[in-house]
Amino acid sequence: MTTSTVSSAAASPPERVEPKGAARSGGRRPGSPIRRQLPTSPWLFAAPGLLIVGAFSLYPFISTLVNAFTDRRTLIPGQFVGLANFEELLHDDMFWIGLRNSTLYVLGVVPALVILPLLLAMLVQRHIPGITFFRSAFYTPVVASIVVVGLIWVWMLDDRGLINAVLEAVGVGKVGFLSDQWLLLGSAMAVTVWKGLGYYMIIYLAALANVPRELHEAAAVDGAGPVRRFVTVTVPAVRSTMVLVGALSSVAAFKVFSEVYLMAGPSGGPAGEDTTLVMLVQRVGTGLSGRVGYASAISVVVFVVTVALMLLVLRADRREDA
Repeated sequence: MTTSTVSSAAASPPERVEPKGAARSGGRRPGSPIRRQLPTSPWLFAAPGLLIVGAFSLYPFISTLVNAFTDRRTLIPGQFVGLANFEELLHDDMFWIGLRNSTLYVLGVVPALVILPLLLAMLVQRHIPGITFFRSAFYTPVVASIVVVGLIWVWMLDDRGLINAVLEAVGVGKVGFLSDQWLLLGSAMAVTVWKGLGYYMIIYLAALANVPRELHEAAAVDGAGPVRRFVTVTVPAVRSTMVLVGALSSVAAFKVFSEVYLMAGPSGGPAGEDTTLVMLVQRVGTGLSGRVGYASAISVVVFVVTVALMLLVLRADRREDA
């Protein structure tokens, strides 16, 4: 080998060897242009979810809002009537009965569903033998079908049911749980509270797990008893969760349908005095001659009231924060 050959070989740079799997794996080579994502790519991924929301939530909402200003019936296209449906509501006795019952339902159910699940969560939070069984037992009504639950309670509260049989055995006599207007509404409220205890108990258990144990220990050192620790430590620590439970239970209570419908029947109890607003929507807007426009107007009122309830709960929470 000559001297010129050796010098030229030493001066030339070594060849760069590409990894064997680079070409086959589609890796970007140095110097190649970067592929940019199309602006429509995220929308393609979100399209299925948006279609489902639009078809089953947005479209029914807009359709109900439009129908509220028409005289549409089940088989007859409606014409625009302006505020006529809402004016008729003001003179409809059944609307005011439904509004009264739905409001009473909120006043009767919400306080119980805010306080009782918290006490229940504090009970099952303790590490005592057999507590797992009671946790499952308290949550069982949540997963049970509301139709099955309603029918069971109807059989128990009937004039020939289990509860009246026990009352007769002890000499009290029969009680018309399903024939008296107010007892029927109170019985439906009791079923709603009984079925919702386990659900809100789970929410409170998650909140109680984040309460520092040191706070309870410090309060105990200061001489605070169980009731005082509950008021001064537990309640402030889970106040945001109580607001959440209050908002959820308020909306659910105002839109109650299944419990009252199963216990009172399609007629809404004696002379329809236990009819709620959602039951009135179902009664007016269904059937071959259903007044879809008028039922839509009632639905709009229900929507406005539920939004107002949530805003009131959030406003009260902000005042306490201030």
